[in-house]
Amino acid sequence: MKNIYSNIFSFNKKVIKKTIFSLKQSKIVGLPTETVYGLAGNAYSRRAVQKIFSLKKRSKKNPLIIHYDYLKNAEKDVIFNERFFKLYKKFCPGPLTFVLKKKKNSKITSLATANLNTVAIRFPRHKIIKDILKNINFPLAMPSANLSSKLSPINAFDVFQEFKKKLQIIINGGDSKIGIESTVIDLTNKPRILRPGIIEADEIKKFLKCNLSKKKSQIRSPGMFKKHYYPGIPVILNKKPKNKNHAYIIFGKGYKNNENYFNLSKKADLKEAATNLYKIMKKIRKKGYKKIFVSKIPKKGPGIAINDRLSRAAD
Repeated sequence: MKNIYSNIFSFNKKVIKKTIFSLKQSKIVGLPTETVYGLAGNAYSRRAVQKIFSLKKRSKKNPLIIHYDYLKNAEKDVIFNERFFKLYKKFCPGPLTFVLKKKKNSKITSLATANLNTVAIRFPRHKIIKDILKNINFPLAMPSANLSSKLSPINAFDVFQEFKKKLQIIINGGDSKIGIESTVIDLTNKPRILRPGIIEADEIKKFLKCNLSKKKSQIRSPGMFKKHYYPGIPVILNKKPKNKNHAYIIFGKGYKNNENYFNLSKKADLKEAATNLYKIMKKIRKKGYKKIFVSKIPKKGPGIAINDRLSRAAD
């Protein structure tokens, strides 16, 4: 029987060598991170970045997050500030993306930044992506490995389902531990959260000892488009389904053990719920349900990020 997953590889020295060679040739590969899986390409190569936009069918107005291993490499492309250094020391490497001013002599292709004078950057924690970044002399533009507006992938097989053999290499790094995209903070003026994530706004606010701006911003990073995270079937919030053809996403205790009920966390743990969100939505779609109804999820802590993803999926 033919192996349909022949472009999914376990991580080893041979695979890292092959992956690095592909990236140097401006090819695109599927890589794991601690948040979700990404489509990675050379951020300095317009040809590579063009391929990312084409594969994802992504709007050119929607900038990409650029991934680095070390501060010294990011310093070539962006202007650091005091608040950045504080947050970097506390949360990096990890699921926090910074929007900073772009240096005039930066090699990042303007296509990756949507022609803005700012760049969204991140320092990922996952061992595989860190090992690859250490062995190349350019950062990686790496949005989530899905078609635009769809659910982000949390494992290598999700990436394959989305792109099949359009990618020559997808590295299997297991399920993403966090399971939702990074928190994005704009540090170009008064700090403001552009996309909520597992690192909470309140935690950042307390750490920086300043209020966060609530002003609306132009599109400076991923996750700001109104329609996003769509699972392929309608999502209805804060309502209970009327028949068993519809799935019901629930949270916490006190629910029946119905076949069409899917609990994000029986322990009412919002971090666990965030990790399970995309996994459960994908499972529901695979089982053939026609609609997803969602119970109320607390709007606190990681629940803010969960509600953000659900509201955009339902739009």
